[in-house]
Amino acid sequence: MADSPCWIGLDLGTSGCRAMAIDRAGEPIALAKAELPAIHANRANQANQADQASQANGRGNQTNSRGPVSGAIEQDPEHWWRAVIEVLSQLSCDLGRYRPQRLCVDGTSATLLLCTPQGEPLTPALMYNDARAVDEAQIIAEYAPEDSPARGPSASLAKLLSLRRQLGPNQPALALHQADWISGRLRGRFGDSDWNNALKLGFDPHRLAYPPWLLALDLNPVELPRCHPPGADLGPASAEVAAATGLAPTLRIAAGTTDSTAATLAAGARAPGDAVTSLGSTLVLKLVSKRAVADAACGVYSHRIGHLWLVGGASNSGGAVLRQSFDDAQLRRLSERIDPTRATGLDYYPLPHRGERFPIADPSLAPRITPRPAEDSLFLAGLFEGIAQIERAGYQRLRELGAPAPTRILSCGGGAQNPVWSAIRSRVLGLPVECTRQKEAAYGAALLARGDWGAAFGQDENGELSGRLAGWLAD
Repeated sequence: MADSPCWIGLDLGTSGCRAMAIDRAGEPIALAKAELPAIHANRANQANQADQASQANGRGNQTNSRGPVSGAIEQDPEHWWRAVIEVLSQLSCDLGRYRPQRLCVDGTSATLLLCTPQGEPLTPALMYNDARAVDEAQIIAEYAPEDSPARGPSASLAKLLSLRRQLGPNQPALALHQADWISGRLRGRFGDSDWNNALKLGFDPHRLAYPPWLLALDLNPVELPRCHPPGADLGPASAEVAAATGLAPTLRIAAGTTDSTAATLAAGARAPGDAVTSLGSTLVLKLVSKRAVADAACGVYSHRIGHLWLVGGASNSGGAVLRQSFDDAQLRRLSERIDPTRATGLDYYPLPHRGERFPIADPSLAPRITPRPAEDSLFLAGLFEGIAQIERAGYQRLRELGAPAPTRILSCGGGAQNPVWSAIRSRVLGLPVECTRQKEAAYGAALLARGDWGAAFGQDENGELSGRLAGWLAD
């Protein structure tokens, strides 16, 4: 029997790596997982360690000039690579008669490192939530537009400027995101990124180029990556990777995306008006739109996929608020006592602590979860209802910015598994709420690798811009 084709999605998160293979019909056929070592956060001796490494590599003692690193959250890129080889080796053993055609990588947004043109890391990777680059962010604010996702100390661009301190004056270097570097290791060629990962580096997804204000910054000796449509074919995997993993030597590598974008694709969002609500520790909203919208004050920005956009915003509300009062067993027991068709009359704005970012940008906003009724089930219903009202206000805010109103809402995350909460959300939102069938971001990356998802959004099977999109861009 001839081998059947399959496509692989590789998802790199903060704590682990997952690889999933799908068949022609989009059905998962294999899944492999590996854990990553704990992230190093706020360690007072990081600067000294970086300085020692810098001296060992002949790059002077520049990294110790600022003393202990505040807000530092790092990972060793080699840990990612070992996890990638582990999961791909596991996956290849489970594929049987299936032959992988193409692989796509998603990684955490704004996780960045500097490496040599040959891919050797010159710095640790600064994680998505590393916030050390405060001074660099102030420099960028003098150049970048108000609505640029490249603003702020956690953006890729600020991290690039911060990491550049560790380089010698003539050390050539590439700035690559997590997904960029892994894709490069898989190919044995480095220097490529995608529209989504490069967004917080300053890439303009409207003009499909780096903007003049970014080029006016002195980034030497760091080189910015080439940017491709997510899912675009980058070339073959290296023979070394095929030998190390057991995967077919004909495997090709596609341009990647961010983990949140991959998760949105996995949830099933395709058409304008399709919305995805993630109910984890925080409340994250994603919405497919025909136009990009942005609100820097609220942290709203848009990722481009083909000719459409994924608009996103995130509230500090969410499951973390529930955890402050109830454990899993209590949540299940109390939920059974709630009538989701009845409004509580409580006017809560549940937050785990003071401060909100979306749909209200107010760092001093206090949680509003009083008065607390005597019945715990009524209190829980009020929390469910309050978070649902924040969700409704979030989608309303995106609509005010120019995105469409949601026509259907898909839900993922732990909270999506609670049918009572889903019923309350449906009542508050005035729309049916569906639980997503696929919950792995790796599944969304596999869809990009397969190419059919991109075709629906204005890209052909190789991830190149279709005639329809090319005409749209020319208009």
